[in-house]
Amino acid sequence: MINFDDEVIASPSSTAATPAATTKRISADDKRVINGTTDVNQLVPFKHKWAWEKYLAQCANHWMPQEVNMQRDIEQWKTGQLTEDEMRLVTRNLGFFTTADSLAANNIVLGTYRQITSPECRQFLLRQAFDEAIHTHAYQYIVESLGMDEGEIFNAYNEIKSIRDKDQFLMPFIDVLTNPEFKTGTLETDQQLLRSIIVFACIMEGLFFYVGFVQILALGRQNKMTGAAEQYQYILRDESMHCNFGIDLINTIKMENPELWTESFKAELVGLFQRAVELEYAYAEDTMPRGVLGLNAAQFKEYLRFIANRRMQQIGLNELFPGVTNPFPWMSEMIDLKKEKNFFETRVTEYQTGGALSWD
Repeated sequence: MINFDDEVIASPSSTAATPAATTKRISADDKRVINGTTDVNQLVPFKHKWAWEKYLAQCANHWMPQEVNMQRDIEQWKTGQLTEDEMRLVTRNLGFFTTADSLAANNIVLGTYRQITSPECRQFLLRQAFDEAIHTHAYQYIVESLGMDEGEIFNAYNEIKSIRDKDQFLMPFIDVLTNPEFKTGTLETDQQLLRSIIVFACIMEGLFFYVGFVQILALGRQNKMTGAAEQYQYILRDESMHCNFGIDLINTIKMENPELWTESFKAELVGLFQRAVELEYAYAEDTMPRGVLGLNAAQFKEYLRFIANRRMQQIGLNELFPGVTNPFPWMSEMIDLKKEKNFFETRVTEYQTGGALSWD
């Protein structure tokens, strides 16, 4: 017989899941993005309200891949309406993206989320992880719709050098956070976390995705592969929000922990951006060895330097490539994070569950 008047002694497992009793209510001023001492379950009072607002905005952007009609893409793909160069471009794109968003999801769920102590930021990260699942679903939907060789596509990150090199560049920064033994709390580990977030938000999502985005959107602008291009447009909208969130996260960590932003740390970051531009340019050369769609690899060298400058300035670094300009003016709003809600003058800016885009 259980006596409910007796004191209940919690088991170790239940103690870990239950916040310790406290006589003091949480103050917003006590909350921190990393190394916080407040209860991570206490969403309010808000301190990092910008993260909550981004979470709400991203929830309003919900869409699913199967809402997009792929019939026209299937016809073009299977009846020789695309050139050999255009088909190579699509195949390489899917070879990179099918695994890239899985890596992104792993990095969030198994790494970054554990180290963030701001409940508002955690809320956005949960939504971001779901977005990455939708993106992986979208790429698989395109591959399956077109009847592509799934083994070839999903093994490209092992078999295609330009894709493998990008993933190998990213893996050490993902591995450090997904290591179960990793903990913040020292200058070294806090800088490791910040470095990984910068690589993830500004280089992976903010640079490595952009050659592919330009290429597929360029196809769509010529009324080719419009179903795939529509999905990429939704994905670009999501990823731009993710990048924007990541930049705000980085700058908030810097503000709350100014001791992390040392000269040596900044110099290391500059080197990472330099290497990232080289890797993405090599990928551009591999995906389009000849000019196609009015694009060529040389244009992407300028474009990637332009984007790298932008990302670096957004987190407080000096630009690495002075004087470069955007060779793709039609993409200008797509990289302008301040205009993230106004990328297109079509339904994409308003969608709640997705819909058809006009390519006029």
